[in-house]
Amino acid sequence: MAVVFLLYVIAEFAAIWAVGSVVGVLGTIGLLIAGAVVGSWLARREGGKAMRAFTATAQSGRNPEKELTDGMLVAVGGVLIMIPGFVSDVLGLFFLLPPTRAVARRLWLRRAEKRAIRYANQHRGPVMVVDSEVVSEQPRPAREAAHPVIEGRIVEG
Repeated sequence: MAVVFLLYVIAEFAAIWAVGSVVGVLGTIGLLIAGAVVGSWLARREGGKAMRAFTATAQSGRNPEKELTDGMLVAVGGVLIMIPGFVSDVLGLFFLLPPTRAVARRLWLRRAEKRAIRYANQHRGPVMVVDSEVVSEQPRPAREAAHPVIEGRIVEG
């Protein structure tokens, strides 16, 4: 994780250096401030849309998985926009704009589903589902396997 953070910091410095060499120091500062202002406005607008969509879906009784994920991605995008730097602004816009957010949502839900299945199998073990019911195989005790019991009555005679 430390390596990823270090690479991120290096990428931010490189991006700021490149933009600064093209537009100058004041232009770079102006672009950073403009990015934060426009990004915060966009985050607020998209966050409101996500909240209204969540409320409508929850009131209709449907599963609000898409709307919850959109709200989470908008929040992450808003935080990234508020961090000074061009790389974080681009990543924030990726999470804030609806077309790219749909791609991020699909990737996130696919990853969450795989992790949930792996977590369940790790803690419960693999399960079998028959007619929508979870069926777990009960291991036989060792003595039953070695000596089967035959039920019956003794008749003396």
